[in-house]
Amino acid sequence: MTTTAAGTAAAKLRPRFKRTPRRRKKNPAATKSAGLAEEILPSGPTPPPPGQSPSAARHVALPDSAAILPQSFFLVDALDLAPRLLGKLLRRDDVVLRITEVEAYRPNDTACHGRFGLTARTAPVFGPGGHAYVYLCYGLHMLLNIVADKEGAGAAVLIRSCAPVIGMETIQERRRQKTEKPVLLTGPGKVGQALGISTDWSHHPLYTPGGLEVLDGPKPENILIGPRVGIEYASPEHVSAPWRFAIAGSPWISAPKNTLRPP
Repeated sequence: MTTTAAGTAAAKLRPRFKRTPRRRKKNPAATKSAGLAEEILPSGPTPPPPGQSPSAARHVALPDSAAILPQSFFLVDALDLAPRLLGKLLRRDDVVLRITEVEAYRPNDTACHGRFGLTARTAPVFGPGGHAYVYLCYGLHMLLNIVADKEGAGAAVLIRSCAPVIGMETIQERRRQKTEKPVLLTGPGKVGQALGISTDWSHHPLYTPGGLEVLDGPKPENILIGPRVGIEYASPEHVSAPWRFAIAGSPWISAPKNTLRPP
């Protein structure tokens, strides 16, 4: 047998092995991000139909149960409204946030803006419940409050922290921060920036379709309470009042966390 023939015969006798395709490693960050929406959405967002933008497809991914809350929902004492807002959704355009932390501000509260009386700045907080009250803090941050109670009461609930549900790219762009960690939305100024709002949104009715809306969402199993943050100027009774509320077990809560406890 020639050398060439021998080589050919040996090649035929060699065992052949079937190649197994390599598995792609899961992206833990993507998995974590998806998990945030799973609490709200029954399934992942579907691809947009022809002619529809991806953001529009994400906008309609919420279940039917996530309806806009009626104005009657907000016409209660701020101390009652605050814990009820936990788990509810804020929607503006293609961004949806789940409310995870709030603070109540009541009439005759020495920490409430209503203590200054009716002025051009505080006028929205004396409006009817269910309207937005947005004010500029330290000349930098836009803080979103939801007016509570009947018109003229001068009460509201501050939205301190949220968790992202839909629109992560838009949130990151508005926040100028490429992260999916809680630092993205834990703080009232961060929430205002993520929603892209300004003081022009004051007086806006949150119970009407379009613009900025408050939608129904799942009620949290457990909550935490504690004193409000940064109100050292108020009277001692109001400084220590446990009018701060947060979803227990959620990482999307601002500092300080060690002042929060079960009710």
